[in-house]
Amino acid sequence: MRRSRGLAAALALSLAGTGAVVGLGLVPQAAAITPPVAFTADALPTWQPNGIVWALAEAGGTVFVGGTFSAVRPPAGGAGAEQPAVNFAALDAATGAPTSCTLSFTVAGGTATVRALTLSPDKKTLYAGGYFGAVNGTPVSSIAAIDVAGCTVKPSFRPAFAATVRAIAVTGDTVYAGGDFLTVSGQPRQRFAAVAAADGALRPFRADADEPGRAVEVTPDGKNVLLGGDFFTVNGTNTHALAVVDSSTGALTKGYPGFIETNSVVKDIATDATGFYTANEGTGGGVFDGRIALNLSDFGQRWRDTCLGATQAVLPYQNVLYSASHAHDCSSVGEYPDGQRHHLLAQPTTGVGKLGWAPDTNDGVGEGIGPRVMTVGAKNGTPYLWVGGEFTTVNGAAQQSLTRFSSTGDTGAPTVPLASAASVRPGEVQVRWRTSLDLDDSALTYRIYRNGAASPIATVTADSLFFKRPQASWTDTTAQPGQSYTYRVTATDAAGNVSAPSAPAAVTVPTSAEAYAGQVRADGAQLYWRYDDTVLPYVADSSDGGNQAGVHHYGPALRQSPGAVAGASTAIGFNGTDAHVYGDRRQTVGASYSIETWFKTGTTRGGKLVGFGSQQINGSGQYDKHVYMTNDGRLVYGVYTGATRTITTTAAYNDDKWHHVVATQGPGGMTLYVDGVQRGTLGVTTHENYTGYWRVGFDGLGGWPDRPASEHWAGLMDETAVYPTVLSAAQVRNHFALASAPADSAVQVTAAEDTYANAGAPDANYGSSASLAVRGTSLYTSYLRFDLPAAPAGKVLTSATLSVKTSTMAGAGTTDTVSVVPVTGAWTEAGTTYVNRPGTGAPALGAFPGIPDGSAVHTAGLNTGAVAAALGGSYALALTSAGTDALWLWSSEAAAGEATPRLTLTFGTP
Repeated sequence: MRRSRGLAAALALSLAGTGAVVGLGLVPQAAAITPPVAFTADALPTWQPNGIVWALAEAGGTVFVGGTFSAVRPPAGGAGAEQPAVNFAALDAATGAPTSCTLSFTVAGGTATVRALTLSPDKKTLYAGGYFGAVNGTPVSSIAAIDVAGCTVKPSFRPAFAATVRAIAVTGDTVYAGGDFLTVSGQPRQRFAAVAAADGALRPFRADADEPGRAVEVTPDGKNVLLGGDFFTVNGTNTHALAVVDSSTGALTKGYPGFIETNSVVKDIATDATGFYTANEGTGGGVFDGRIALNLSDFGQRWRDTCLGATQAVLPYQNVLYSASHAHDCSSVGEYPDGQRHHLLAQPTTGVGKLGWAPDTNDGVGEGIGPRVMTVGAKNGTPYLWVGGEFTTVNGAAQQSLTRFSSTGDTGAPTVPLASAASVRPGEVQVRWRTSLDLDDSALTYRIYRNGAASPIATVTADSLFFKRPQASWTDTTAQPGQSYTYRVTATDAAGNVSAPSAPAAVTVPTSAEAYAGQVRADGAQLYWRYDDTVLPYVADSSDGGNQAGVHHYGPALRQSPGAVAGASTAIGFNGTDAHVYGDRRQTVGASYSIETWFKTGTTRGGKLVGFGSQQINGSGQYDKHVYMTNDGRLVYGVYTGATRTITTTAAYNDDKWHHVVATQGPGGMTLYVDGVQRGTLGVTTHENYTGYWRVGFDGLGGWPDRPASEHWAGLMDETAVYPTVLSAAQVRNHFALASAPADSAVQVTAAEDTYANAGAPDANYGSSASLAVRGTSLYTSYLRFDLPAAPAGKVLTSATLSVKTSTMAGAGTTDTVSVVPVTGAWTEAGTTYVNRPGTGAPALGAFPGIPDGSAVHTAGLNTGAVAAALGGSYALALTSAGTDALWLWSSEAAAGEATPRLTLTFGTP
């Protein structure tokens, strides 16, 4: 069965630096590849067949490849020309290039294929099975023995299998085979048989099955043989898809009736020292597509992974089970829901949870299965994981049917973190980011850089997987009220591969606490999406200690202004067609909860505002605990208890105005509030119990009353919050009132003109220079002009700060104090020289008490009254110094980014 994958969320963090960090626990420092994973996810150049690879085996640094193909060719950009390779190739484990061993597996009628390759315990003989009648012209019958040293067929090994051989296992003296055959060397042997390893003489072993055999493995003690396939009986006893039989007689040691679903089969079996593992494939509904671990001690189940997406191969290696499948739905084991297919996974041999290794292929040609077989081949002490199948891409790059991964040389950098910064009270900035993806490192180190500094202000370690990209955060407790800051975040794996820095996240620290956001946090929101983010597809969680970030789908419109809450907060816009937001944390909802959001719309097609659903991206199969709008603008709050239970408003709210809605459920039943007023109650205390995700702007509504024309929301949304408690009526009224309470607002103004005067070049003009300079002797003075806005209605200037950025030249900083003073004379950027420079006044408006070397943003507070007097007009400042140590800054002409020089003006209530 084939479907696909999605996202969920989990997090662990540690911190080194200034501030505080949020998370669920500490994790150790990552190793070069996060243990216990043994291989990188970086695909190595490998020669590739022109068909499908069904079988792999390794001996002495050579990897043998069997399948259905006629040639091998170099990887993209590799040297060499295509070579004939008739269903078989031998490749160097370390280089991926062909060796001198060439064998052709052919058949007189039909299509020849090699389906199984297995080495003898001494690795001197390679046994090949499939459907073929000759090897290099030597007659055989669907099985052959190859001398590894000479790359020649052993003519003495001549058993006759009457149909396809699909699996082989070998001991010192016996070859076990499974497949489609009903006779071997003219004697009855149904789907499983054993022959002598030396000459192919038929053994008395009988394990007759009613349907094809696909997997054979001998237990490490040699006493039993593990059988897998399509069968329902072995030797007449019920046992579906899996059986353990005596290695001498074939008598059933343990059967598994009803153990595996009747529409599922076992495609592969692999063993390690303590257990064996099955790869399972199903067809139709209600299938088992995952993996089972069983103990060798009693042949009982250790664990079962019920992910959907037919598993083709399993490979235990150093306590990790690697699997080849197209797993698309692991919701049954608490992981990602139905979505995109993922083809290569790793998990501990002791449990179900996935590990941080996830290279990927596509489905490819043939049946569209993807990878089908795996083996480990080593050369010069370096192990390589080889993967074969029918794929045509690996990690998004063209590569057909064969690839390999090394145990050394991790070169893949993590993806770029998506960062956001917010401050809701003085002296504190919360820096948040969506954790990065690294396909072979789950524990990554994040470094936070403030104001463009070369050294990080903090270091955080966080876990992430391809389906778990949780929010990580760090709180800067040294941020000063009224000042502006920018933050960037990088991700580093333990091999030292570093991502590009995130886009700068800018924030101005308020001089007084933000009332609305502070109350939402104080009232216990466990999810709080403010929609102030500047980058897709990240929705930051602003709750106190939050790690329930969201993900944008199909690019909603960001930073729509004005938002619902007074101040600088912005909203998000949905198009009513496909854009929405989904949570990245899979969870359940308790008996008590509250849902809160602000909305603004003029739609006549309705849509889902907020709800809980079983899917992340697509429409959910289970959906309730939701608020939606009818076509005529009424609001419906509903839960599902075996029937839909709803509260519906009589008033319409599609009037293009901001409205506040809160829906609660708890021991007292359900309550719906709109704009701070209770609009309805219902004595229902239960809802549907399932794991899922919070959704905003879209999800299913089939079967619900007054179902709107659209399940997608068209309009604005702001300040979405979810609480694990029931908000009281007083709390709801307070939130509604606080949204319109006066709040600080910050305005950033970049320099309209800037230049500097140089006593050493008295007639020179530096108006077009990328640099500014300040020094007392010999003199450099820099001049800045800003066009200031007027104060917003009802507000006054509460703080003003000047930010500048040191350049990247060596010694750009200064040990001297740099003063910010008013300019008293006229000047222009294009005309100012040392000779005609304007005068400066006193007292100083502010100062930088020395600036260290290294390109970074530095901020100084200015005299608020002096700046306030100039609001609504042009205002000029000069940077001066009395010392001899020069300061070099970027001017507004520089491509240095992060908007310097700039003034940050904060306006608040009188």
